[in-house]
Amino acid sequence: MINFSILISNSEVTGPGGLFDINATLPLVAIQFLVLMVILNIILYNPLLNIITERNEYILNNLAKASKTLAEANQLTAQYEQELNSVRKEAQLEITNSQKIHKEILDIELTISQKYIDNLLDTITADLTDKKNTALNSLDNIVQSLCQKIETKLSI
Repeated sequence: MINFSILISNSEVTGPGGLFDINATLPLVAIQFLVLMVILNIILYNPLLNIITERNEYILNNLAKASKTLAEANQLTAQYEQELNSVRKEAQLEITNSQKIHKEILDIELTISQKYIDNLLDTITADLTDKKNTALNSLDNIVQSLCQKIETKLSI
């Protein structure tokens, strides 16, 4: 590396002012700077700024569309949830009504079956009572005849 202090001390000064002499080159350099700035602004920066602006507008438009779509989706979701809740309530009501109807049908069938079983039991009980009475009567007759035979054998 070159030491700048040595470079400055070794430079030759020719004429007044030396290293910091201000003459016609300073305004020329300023004019060149301004011209280059205007040219770069026209050629490079304006198209770049236009592209950036268009990109920002595109992004904002897409964000607006996305938020609008999201709002519509939320609205549809809420609507479908309400419809779903109403359908669930209707289905639950139909289920409870169906259960109630089936319970009533079951109760009716149960009472009919109970009446049939009661009638059947009454018939069977009556039949058994008749058979018992018949058996007792026949048994009574048999016992009477046996008693008479025993009496006759005892009397002989």
